[in-house]
Amino acid sequence: MNETRRDRDAEGRARNARPRDGLGRPLPYGTPGVERQPEGVLRTPPETLREAQRLLDAGMPFHAHEVFEDAWKSGPEKERELWRGLAQLAVGLTHSARGNTAGGARLLRRGAGAIAPYAEAGPHGIAVTGLTAWARELADRVDTGRTVDAAAEAPRLLG
Repeated sequence: MNETRRDRDAEGRARNARPRDGLGRPLPYGTPGVERQPEGVLRTPPETLREAQRLLDAGMPFHAHEVFEDAWKSGPEKERELWRGLAQLAVGLTHSARGNTAGGARLLRRGAGAIAPYAEAGPHGIAVTGLTAWARELADRVDTGRTVDAAAEAPRLLG
């Protein structure tokens, strides 16, 4: 591949085809990486939660974020902030595990704030109260500059 040109998909849109590690960091071309999540997959909420939990448990929160992003972009308007907030939690964990603790803490708090209004309804069995507490507690810990292990810190999505 010519590394001076932007990678493009079949429709000509810019897409980075570089391999990535389990935390979504780009690796040099030709290096084996972790399989990327396909974009634009329509899943039911239970399928989304099941796939995202599998990825979180495997220490791949960046990939879980992509699953949540699909739900956020394709789901009903009244749930968009819920899915966006879950994506922010996954990205916050990603940044915290990568060593960007300030950015990680900020995204964890932002995600907690986005999902908090859904606590009473607990849509799709999502443990909103538990996730909010997890995110705020983890944000407090990473605020001290401590990098975390993504798999060890994986939250439980369902109550």
